[in-house]
Amino acid sequence: MNKTFKSFSEKIFKCNKCDRLVNFRNQVSRKKRKSFKNQTYWNKPVSGFGDYKAKIILVGLAPAAHGATRTGRVFTGDKSANFLFKCLFKAGLCNQSNSDHINDGLKLYNTFITLALRCVPPHDKPKSDELKNCSKFFKQELNMINNKKVIVALGKIAFDTCIKFYKKNFNITGTFKFEHGKSYEINDIIIIGCYHPSPRNVNTKKIDIPKMVNVFKIAKKISAN
Repeated sequence: MNKTFKSFSEKIFKCNKCDRLVNFRNQVSRKKRKSFKNQTYWNKPVSGFGDYKAKIILVGLAPAAHGATRTGRVFTGDKSANFLFKCLFKAGLCNQSNSDHINDGLKLYNTFITLALRCVPPHDKPKSDELKNCSKFFKQELNMINNKKVIVALGKIAFDTCIKFYKKNFNITGTFKFEHGKSYEINDIIIIGCYHPSPRNVNTKKIDIPKMVNVFKIAKKISAN
């Protein structure tokens, strides 16, 4: 981690602005899942992870209760992460098909992953004021990825967060509807909607490996131009 991102991440780790989220992440970290009962949970907000010179940015919703809230790294140690990294590996955007813990040797290629919300919300449903509080971190992080060319938004909340960012900061107008695989060019950036790799979406076949890999291959092709 370079000095700029280290300093930025440390600010995120110290954030306790949203009482509901702080209380919930503390609750999750006390009432550990049985399979992780001997582990110490990260129990802090989560920063982005990956290649700081990336042209591709992935935006997720929030840390998983027993994933990144436990491990301290975005999309790590949960079922969504397992599915996501199988797809990223098949698309040639990382060096391995698993994301288990913070020292597992995972490296992202030309890709940076971040979140709309930095703490796990109850029932995976953030409130508008919580997203607003986190928007300053989202803005700072996106502005630090200077080479970005394409953003893949994993789910509608992530997609809406990206659209709000560009509307607010670049006076963008218009209607942008979330659809899987649909892309928009906004301020020289291509934003692509993609279903979130949640167990619910995977189990109901809303998303599968070929569908997600295809989105990543499109993002990779855009980044190469």
